[in-house]
Amino acid sequence: MDIWLLILGMAAITFAIRYSLFAWPNLRFAPVVRQALHYVPSAVLSAIVVPVMLMPDGEGLQLSLDNAYLLAGLAAIAIAAFTRNLLATIAGGLLVFFLLRWALGQLPI
Repeated sequence: MDIWLLILGMAAITFAIRYSLFAWPNLRFAPVVRQALHYVPSAVLSAIVVPVMLMPDGEGLQLSLDNAYLLAGLAAIAIAAFTRNLLATIAGGLLVFFLLRWALGQLPI
């Protein structure tokens, strides 16, 4: 029962936060807040991706040349820096990742 109350509470809070923007459409943020909100997607994506790159098995840092996650992530960062193209970054990162997994013998085939 406690889990259902927790889930319903989280749903209510999430709904209230998102609905508030529709309830008050004339709400304007200060320039400092708007500037800070500009960095939220990058911060959230980094918080999700970097731990997976550095700790693919979930136990300790794996900073070695046989970590395909780390090497493909670095390749994707380089592709993004040079091309500024989201599709090229995704495709290139996935291509490098699967080629590295194949070359290192880590594919579960």
